[in-house]
Amino acid sequence: MAADDMIVGLDIGTSKITAAIAEYDDNDELEIIGIGTAPSSGLRRGVVINIEATLRSVVDAIEAAEQMAGREVKRVVSGIAGSHIEGLNSRGVVAVTGKGREITGGDVDRVIEAAKAVSIPMDREILHVIPRDYVIDEQGGIKNPLDMIGVRLEVEVHMITGSVTAAQNLVKCVNRAGFEIQQVVFSSLAAAEAVLSQDEKDLGVIVIDIGGGTTNVLVYRDGAPYHSFVLPVGGAQVTGDLSIMLKTSTESAEKIKREAGCAYEPLVEDGEPVIVPGVGGRPPIQASRGQVCQVIQPRMTEIFRMVRERLDKQRLLDRIAGGLVLTGGGANLPGVVELGQDMFNLGGRIGQPGRYGGLADRYQNPEFATAVGLVLFTHRLGHVSAPANKERGSGVMNGLRRWMKHFF
Repeated sequence: MAADDMIVGLDIGTSKITAAIAEYDDNDELEIIGIGTAPSSGLRRGVVINIEATLRSVVDAIEAAEQMAGREVKRVVSGIAGSHIEGLNSRGVVAVTGKGREITGGDVDRVIEAAKAVSIPMDREILHVIPRDYVIDEQGGIKNPLDMIGVRLEVEVHMITGSVTAAQNLVKCVNRAGFEIQQVVFSSLAAAEAVLSQDEKDLGVIVIDIGGGTTNVLVYRDGAPYHSFVLPVGGAQVTGDLSIMLKTSTESAEKIKREAGCAYEPLVEDGEPVIVPGVGGRPPIQASRGQVCQVIQPRMTEIFRMVRERLDKQRLLDRIAGGLVLTGGGANLPGVVELGQDMFNLGGRIGQPGRYGGLADRYQNPEFATAVGLVLFTHRLGHVSAPANKERGSGVMNGLRRWMKHFF
């Protein structure tokens, strides 16, 4: 199997790095054939702070996926997160210049370039430009303007930007690990590909991706991304709270969170015992699951409150008929959906990847949504040949028609 026939998604997270390998079967259907994970210690809140530690984790995760798949990886599509990620909406306007005022691909390219002409700091770069809606001679609601007739063409886009140095350090890690990056993709955009239905996108939906060090938020309206941001808090803060309040090690606190944790106290039965290992040779103590929940719920409430405050400022919640979709490793915490529904007054569900062949039970889990989504993102929008450590502007433009075809 040639490397070009494979798609490899690499989710570089704060607490864990995940690689997903996919290939095309005899019916040209995408099949996930390998999943590999490795603990991550070289990132803080989604940003690389130790290149050597991160590249070792990248190698370990990809090697694990290679062993499962029986394939050799050379190129990857990498996710990127961190509080440096910011989204903004912009608008562009041009005069139609095609013969007979027929809108051509050149006109679409020009109007997108006009929308991109916004002032961003020199230390930031554009990761994605996503057309949301076109207007032809004041007629709005047009999703694909090609070959239509008009004099004036406008576009509304959602742009996702990130720190240049954060992206460069991520690319450097992967390159030094011996792999080439095809593209860098905002992690929430990838996760949404794996867990959302088109109906949810059309109705308006909030995707909350709760990772170890960050919580990524992406809002869809009318079928396309409308608002995005990243908060520098996540599951690691919950673990830290448990470690302090229960006076146990971080490793023990993480295990307690996974095995006995709950984010919504009404779901906890009174008197359920939890054994808390001691530290420094001290004997273990017994707590209750209710006490564990009393530590977890306030932190998860704080995270959801921070998300809600950002959305309230944009007055977005009134147009979210598709509800709330929670994904990422933090979504595995029992009670997180119930708490989210209370906090946002919306229906909610857990978002996990669908079945794409292979060992589905290995990847149908919210914590693998980004890795699987990176594969789907690349599959659905087409391969990007330019390496990420080169100029990516042309790659953005080359993908615009694929954005229109996919979203609309």
